Amino acid sequence: MGSTFSGIELGKRSIMANTDAITTAGHNISNANTEGYSRQRVQMKEFDPLYRPDLTRTEHAGMIGQGISVESINRIRDEFLDQRIVGQANQEGYWDTRSKYYMMLEQIYNEPDDVSVRSNMDKFWEAWQELSIHPENQAARQSVVTRGETLTDSIKQRWESLSGVSNLVDSDIKATVRQVNSYAKQIADINGEIVRSKAMGDNPNDLMDRRDLLVDKLSKLVNVSTDYRDNDEFLVHVDGHVLVQGSFPRQIDFAPKNDGSGYNKLVWSDNRNDAYFSGGQLGALVELRDVDIRSEIQSLNTLTMNFSDLVNDVHRNAMGANGVTGLDFFVQHPFVENANGNFDRDGDGLLDTSYVFRFTGTNELDMQQQVGIEGSMTFSGSQGDVEIPYYHTDTVETVIARINNSTSEVKAYLDKNNHLVLKATTAQNEENPDFVIRHVEDSGYFLAGYSGILRGTGPENAYDFAQADSVNALAQNTQFAVSPYFNPSAYIEVNKTIRNDVMNVAAGYSDATGAVVVGDGRAAVEIAAIRNTSVMVGSMKTFDDYFADTVTNVGLKGEQAETNLLSQTAIMNDLRDMRDSISGVNIDEELAEIMKFQHGYNAAAKFITVWDSLLDTIINRLGV
Repeated sequence: MGSTFSGIELGKRSIMANTDAITTAGHNISNANTEGYSRQRVQMKEFDPLYRPDLTRTEHAGMIGQGISVESINRIRDEFLDQRIVGQANQEGYWDTRSKYYMMLEQIYNEPDDVSVRSNMDKFWEAWQELSIHPENQAARQSVVTRGETLTDSIKQRWESLSGVSNLVDSDIKATVRQVNSYAKQIADINGEIVRSKAMGDNPNDLMDRRDLLVDKLSKLVNVSTDYRDNDEFLVHVDGHVLVQGSFPRQIDFAPKNDGSGYNKLVWSDNRNDAYFSGGQLGALVELRDVDIRSEIQSLNTLTMNFSDLVNDVHRNAMGANGVTGLDFFVQHPFVENANGNFDRDGDGLLDTSYVFRFTGTNELDMQQQVGIEGSMTFSGSQGDVEIPYYHTDTVETVIARINNSTSEVKAYLDKNNHLVLKATTAQNEENPDFVIRHVEDSGYFLAGYSGILRGTGPENAYDFAQADSVNALAQNTQFAVSPYFNPSAYIEVNKTIRNDVMNVAAGYSDATGAVVVGDGRAAVEIAAIRNTSVMVGSMKTFDDYFADTVTNVGLKGEQAETNLLSQTAIMNDLRDMRDSISGVNIDEELAEIMKFQHGYNAAAKFITVWDSLLDTIINRLGV
């Protein structure tokens, strides 16, 4: 039968349930502006009735209710929406980072006209043009030297600007890695606390909110996804790798890169394998440093190398007003002092590699002449060796164009003496050095007997840089140049000998007597003509085309980053607004909840007062 005092217990349960509900609403209001907080609701259910419908129940009209109980306090979240936000946030971080840094790159290329590289190069060509008209004029020679120095200074200034942005990105990478590692550790620690709390039968809403907030912040830095295992173990994945498994975080570490940049690559600290990130702020930073900015610096280095090499090719064969010849107008620093380009690449104390930039054949060729031979040449490329065929009916021009239009990292042209020149380009793969010819081979005789570069045909006579004295594979009297030191645009300068005596500037060629005829400006004309000649090794563009393409490329990529950032920001704002409408705290709604449960509390208290009065009648007045 029912207890005489059961009503007191029933009223107490009601007061406690309404108290919990009011407290929860107050907790929501208190955290209305707390980042990552999700509003909470008390889940109530009726308490088990006094009697159960079995054979032991007493004769009674139905089951007697025993009030209410608090089943749980749950946070209001849409897990599917949370996963969409986490999965999308990395794109917002990716494009935001690219947009920010491309604004810096655009500022580098938006130089004032009077100090830009392009403007100074135009003035340099004009100085040579003036010298070709007045080769006997010392002032014209001084103008060539001064404008050459101004041009090299502007090239070095651009390199310093690009290098400065690259260093800034590198510092940002280090800071971002520290953030990722910190978030991973914090998530793992909270996972442990959540597991312990759930094991005690609690519902750790605030801990789960804190974990979700950390995952949100992490998702902007790297491309993450989350899931649970069967044992309710929480996992965070990044690009197919586990970053957090329960209470165990993985950490990202650094290892030196072997490309001479001085930067570090990202590796996993536990197994030292390379760590790659396709999205998020970290993925954008690594791509900016190792692809975008590296490409811009390589492009500037390519301009510098080809510009100086072509000017030097004419100048060293010409003669100055004082009879001096054989001088390079611009000087570069060779990568190694060894005359054959030999270098100890693996650091074991033995010379094992050859760093050579350019081969010049011994035979004079005619661009329009058919080669009359057949075979295939093999050059090094970014993804391995590239095979380039040639046929009997091909002209020299056709073969050269086929080399330059290929994906190989060796390009060709005829110099002023109509000798075939092979040059190395920058390397797409970071593991390969820039401006180093790595492999040259010919199954026929175009590179051997015809142009006079290789000693012989076939693999046994191939040039391969992965050994010392590789130049022994070249034909006798083949000229070659050792590769420049890293980033030639950082230290290009006018030859000191020419700076000290401007009469060393070569404007003409020697005659049969070995002297320069007064008024001979043929060499100056040839150098000035380089401006509008297809000279950029590879795509065979003019220098003006280079400047136009560079500015356009940076501008278009900056526009792409800005457009995609606006799109991703709009998407994320919609998703976050939707989440806020579900999980966010509405002050008016919480106040209404407090008022509702306040009435419930007052009613429960009134119920207890009435029940107390009934008990008082039974205890103190019954039988009076």
